[in-house]
Amino acid sequence: MKWVVAALTLTLTGCASVSELEQSHETMDVISGKSPREYADCVKQELASSRDPLTEEQRGDGLRLIVPQKLGAGAGPAALVEIDKRSNGSAIKLRERLSNFPLRPGDVRKATTACISGS
Repeated sequence: MKWVVAALTLTLTGCASVSELEQSHETMDVISGKSPREYADCVKQELASSRDPLTEEQRGDGLRLIVPQKLGAGAGPAALVEIDKRSNGSAIKLRERLSNFPLRPGDVRKATTACISGS
């Protein structure tokens, strides 16, 4: 029953665009000791089994990853991961579509969290 409600909600809410996600509040705002390249590569590897390939964009000294939705090709992004260069690593901001919807897939948040530290 929960999946029916989730599917109906996703259908009714429509698609978010990159510009709409840019205007939304961050669901995560953290700092990592990894460089933007190291962090982006880690997130892409973590999401490789659950998502289509992520789109990567160069932004000054940092990177932006556009995470596709799990369902529906061309349905707009599910999340943005903004990775800005800092003197000792990276500043990371995650912006998710349906950020306050409790049944949204947790793979993006799990991947971005797992890549904060470690080798």
